[in-house]
Amino acid sequence: MLQDVADINLSNSYGRVGVPKQLVITSDDASSIPDAVTQAGIKLPLVAKPLLADGSSKSHELSIAYDPESLQKLDPPLVLQEFVNHGGVMFKVYIIGEAIKVVRRFSLPDVSKRELTKNSGVFPVPRVSCAAASAEDADLDPRVAEIPPYPLLERLAKELRRRLGLHLFNLDIIRDHGNPDRFYVIDINYFPGYGKMPEYEYMFTDFFLSLGQRKYKKYALASC
Repeated sequence: MLQDVADINLSNSYGRVGVPKQLVITSDDASSIPDAVTQAGIKLPLVAKPLLADGSSKSHELSIAYDPESLQKLDPPLVLQEFVNHGGVMFKVYIIGEAIKVVRRFSLPDVSKRELTKNSGVFPVPRVSCAAASAEDADLDPRVAEIPPYPLLERLAKELRRRLGLHLFNLDIIRDHGNPDRFYVIDINYFPGYGKMPEYEYMFTDFFLSLGQRKYKKYALASC
């Protein structure tokens, strides 16, 4: 699904959207990971995400690998994604039909060049983007916390609805801390936990009503 984001050209005055460089490791042999990373040309540090996506606690376990030697300590199969400094803030973009709702969540802190030279090994990180990590009322730097432009999100959601054939999904988006007009989609979830989203009841009511109206119009036209 992230490849669909990479294939979309949304570069305009509202900003640019892409995905971090990533690598899927399907082999169970962790010793092959350093060579695979070198061949793919992706840079450390890397966020390691389980390939398993079954809703279990293990499927949400994240870790950061700081050096080539630590890559052999990972537990494949998994996805490796280049870490992008983003000010420790993530935007969860919920899509319900044509409606969009954005909430801010705390995320992983930035990694400085000094930390990169000092740190080594694999570090498990706490679950990010959950409802308990809400950043809605936090006093944050507006250059970090400002919600991505809605025209950009609307174009992105419309294109992904068409490409993925989905009407209920959410995007996890971060803003490049060094380039405020550059955004990265780091995850896509189909039919996510909407109970964590404020005012989801009203949005779902509108969504179901619009489905019913379209079905009624289609039936009425077919009966003419």
